[in-house]
Amino acid sequence: MSPPPPPLGRARKRDAQLFDPALCDAELIDVRTQFTQGRWARVRSLLVGTGDDWDRRGHRVVVLAQTPAATAWAREWLLAEPDSADAATLLACAAVFGALRRKGTPAAAEEACRRAAALLPDDPTPWLGLLLLSRAFGTEEEFSRHFDQVRARHREHHHAHHLMVARLAERTLGPGQGPLHEVYDFAAWAAEESPADSPLAVLPVVAHAERYRVLAATQGHTPEAAAAHWEGRRARQVLRSAFDWWLEWERDDHPRNRVDLNFLAHAKLCEGRPAEAAALFHRIGSHATPAPWSYPDRDPQKAFLAARNVALGTA
Repeated sequence: MSPPPPPLGRARKRDAQLFDPALCDAELIDVRTQFTQGRWARVRSLLVGTGDDWDRRGHRVVVLAQTPAATAWAREWLLAEPDSADAATLLACAAVFGALRRKGTPAAAEEACRRAAALLPDDPTPWLGLLLLSRAFGTEEEFSRHFDQVRARHREHHHAHHLMVARLAERTLGPGQGPLHEVYDFAAWAAEESPADSPLAVLPVVAHAERYRVLAATQGHTPEAAAAHWEGRRARQVLRSAFDWWLEWERDDHPRNRVDLNFLAHAKLCEGRPAEAAALFHRIGSHATPAPWSYPDRDPQKAFLAARNVALGTA
């Protein structure tokens, strides 16, 4: 049964918070505010409390690493506590995002990630940093190797699997290959290998959206092509399975669950099922994510708000 709708007036007041990478992690949002002011002691407590919840740790470190002056404050923390794996990991991920913004070198970021990885060998987060780095600057072999290192430490790592699906979707089918792209096989395999309650059950939907992004960019975006992509037999099976998983499990406790819900809501609208999308929009609330609403080359805020209005009947 679909959940009851929230008061729309209250939802509209929260639209200014759309695309906050912290999503619904209220504790992270509070700590991030203090971190931007140079108060890193709360970050230390937050990461200690996160422990080996690797998906949550990766989410929190990535969000904190993108804040203004993250490098400076993480470096100050590390100077105060030279043996802190948490400080080293945050500094390394800040260096990764600095390199992605062309405000640092990939080589320096890689070195920082490897230093952090040596301090806490079980932690996949420094390897997530290397995965983000190689997504932009590395070879396919480097990217695959870093993904394997993440997965060796946490087999269901959510962010890493999303990055792998995005990378695989960009591969071109070679001569003699079958009509089905390898990204679909990878996503189905990862979902099947995971426990029943794993959010990776939604990964085949993510694969379908990422492949749509690539096809729209390379072959043009037409209503006919979009319909063929989203309304085919394989797409319907994937979407039904993922939606049924959400109805049964709804992992609201997962730090990146709103990422999955955005992909699923987008896919349900593309499939032509606004009523099912509406239930997902109620759960998403104000926690929109740029992907997949920016596909293919759209303004994500306009696209998200328009899609939500259609699903909720407020257009």
